[in-house]
Amino acid sequence: MTTHIDRPAFDTPTMPLRRVDNGFFGPDSPTWKVWTSPTALIGFQRAVTLEHFDPALTASVADVGGIYTDPYGRLDHTFAYFLVVAVGDSRMAVTASDHLLKVHAQSTGVDPITGRRYSANNPDSQLWIHVTGWHSVLKCYEMYGPGKLTAEEEKRYWADCVVAAELQTCRPSDVPTNRDEVRDYFETVRSGLCVSERAHRGMHYLLHTPIDRGPRVWASSRIVAPAAIATLPKWMRTVGGFDHPAIVDAAYPPAVRAAVRLLRREPRLTSRLVRRAIGPMTGALYAQHLSSPSPDSATTPTVTHAREMYRPSRGPAPENGVPVA
Repeated sequence: MTTHIDRPAFDTPTMPLRRVDNGFFGPDSPTWKVWTSPTALIGFQRAVTLEHFDPALTASVADVGGIYTDPYGRLDHTFAYFLVVAVGDSRMAVTASDHLLKVHAQSTGVDPITGRRYSANNPDSQLWIHVTGWHSVLKCYEMYGPGKLTAEEEKRYWADCVVAAELQTCRPSDVPTNRDEVRDYFETVRSGLCVSERAHRGMHYLLHTPIDRGPRVWASSRIVAPAAIATLPKWMRTVGGFDHPAIVDAAYPPAVRAAVRLLRREPRLTSRLVRRAIGPMTGALYAQHLSSPSPDSATTPTVTHAREMYRPSRGPAPENGVPVA
């Protein structure tokens, strides 16, 4: 997604994933369960593809996002950020968030489709990234993993989604808090979505990355793409130009579910797959998640408290995550 870390805001070999606390959600949360499931790999490809329906984000990705020059590194840094927010400690999450705001501040310009200025830190664009990410990962967990969360787990998952949005520039009042509000959000933004030539190129590049970008990302994109596409509504497939035959919808999901069951029984195998399919940064973080010792504190602080504790002293704090000029 446009959310990416060109230069890591943290050193994964030396900074433990969870040293100071259990992050914002904790080990008993549905967020930990959903975001560390093997199905998150599918949800991630789904989310980065959907990003391109937002013309402002398409412009940002095409102009300065780096997806075409280093897709493997770009996707690795992106997934790493979301994984840190989901299961990292509060210090690491705040550090990554602050770095991300700085990187995004450099991504501005004029969208050639709408003629409007775009900014990667724009709250509306960040909300689209955030909602599609959290929804996509849950959707694939339900379709290919253990299935639906309990009513209480789902309520907590969307509450966690609101908390995680505090680390981006989203307006808290705009973040959906349940499944019905997510549906309403998609209906509300649908009229502003479009597919340009650049968006079409971006979507297909992520679903079917050319082999000249490396055999690893070429192969992984093609293996995962049919599973990601199968979760999408027909109108998105049609508009995006990446629909596939109905027989694929029928035949592919059972095979994916069988593979996911195997991976869930073998976490170390999942860790190796994450490293090879996504990249070394995400792989290192996932491996740390599996073996991380108990943190100094078992608490789950608020984002506000974590920022007060760990944000470097550099003047006024951002308002709703937007850096103060």
